[in-house]
Amino acid sequence: MPRKVDHHERRELLADALMRLAATRGLEGVSLRHVAAEAGVSTGMVQHYFRTKDEMMTFAFGMVEDRIRARSEAAAASAAPRDLVRGVLLQILPLDDTRRLEGHVGLAFLAYAAVKPAIQEGVREDAGRMRGFIAQQLRQAGADGVDPERAATGLMALVDGLGMQMLSRQYPEEDAVAALDAHLDLIFDADHGSRQ
Repeated sequence: MPRKVDHHERRELLADALMRLAATRGLEGVSLRHVAAEAGVSTGMVQHYFRTKDEMMTFAFGMVEDRIRARSEAAAASAAPRDLVRGVLLQILPLDDTRRLEGHVGLAFLAYAAVKPAIQEGVREDAGRMRGFIAQQLRQAGADGVDPERAATGLMALVDGLGMQMLSRQYPEEDAVAALDAHLDLIFDADHGSRQ
């Protein structure tokens, strides 16, 4: 009896191949044929699971977000708001091989989405959910004198900028984490002084 095909597993295999290519080549020059070669499958198989490059890229970017979310949830079982926000943001920074690959994919995807209106809406929604989550943690922490929405936007921009600079080897990991921690101290301990 033939083995039952796990379609989600196949899609992930193809998305992983796309991510490896995106990290080394960027996304503009990557075709379905390139993904097939990288995954060791036929172009027909890639086309069976993804009708277009946009569809495959959206799935791959969603997979990166799901992996980041799963790591964040595992790390934040019963954390205080500041620790929870820190844990989530550290999952985005390229601090190891997995997160570096995801960082390259994220940058390539955002550059690609910048000229693809059909993809931009999903990117906006995902960013809005992340901002909302961080703002909610700030409200729970009761950070006085801090606008939760603006602070959440600033934290996301900080992590995005640090991530880009780390990927281009401008900052060592410890400097980026120290900068994030200093900014979190300013926001969460605005009325309490430095973190104990």
